[in-house]
Amino acid sequence: MSVLFACLHHLAFLALAVTLTVQLVILGQPLTLQNARKLQIVDRILGLSALTLLVVGVMRVFYFEKGAAYYFHNVAFHGKLTLFAIAALLSIYPTIQFLRWSKSLKQGELPQLPPKQLRRLRICVHAELTAMAGMALCAALMAKGVGQFG
Repeated sequence: MSVLFACLHHLAFLALAVTLTVQLVILGQPLTLQNARKLQIVDRILGLSALTLLVVGVMRVFYFEKGAAYYFHNVAFHGKLTLFAIAALLSIYPTIQFLRWSKSLKQGELPQLPPKQLRRLRICVHAELTAMAGMALCAALMAKGVGQFG
């Protein structure tokens, strides 16, 4: 069972990275109705991936692997959680923007995306991807026992 949850945790992390990369690619293209709809769909997948990552991660901490005491006494684990929280907070802005487009898209109209807003969206997605790279580093440190205290 532990291996299954580890695999699911890694797949959710991969899905998160892929969806963020897809968002970044689409945001680098001219905004069309099709691209705007894709961004909304990808953002939903992003949310589901993040939720899966969190739920499976919590289950691994409490029910599998090395146990909660090990993780809660590891600086790398705290770093990983902090980076996850930062990425989650950063994702709020793009999600709100994509949700605001729903009415326009249902009417077949292209949503307004001023250059300044597009730049903010891309910065958020870049920062989320950077946080994920940091999460991967923290995970590798944890796996090697680096960062234990107490």
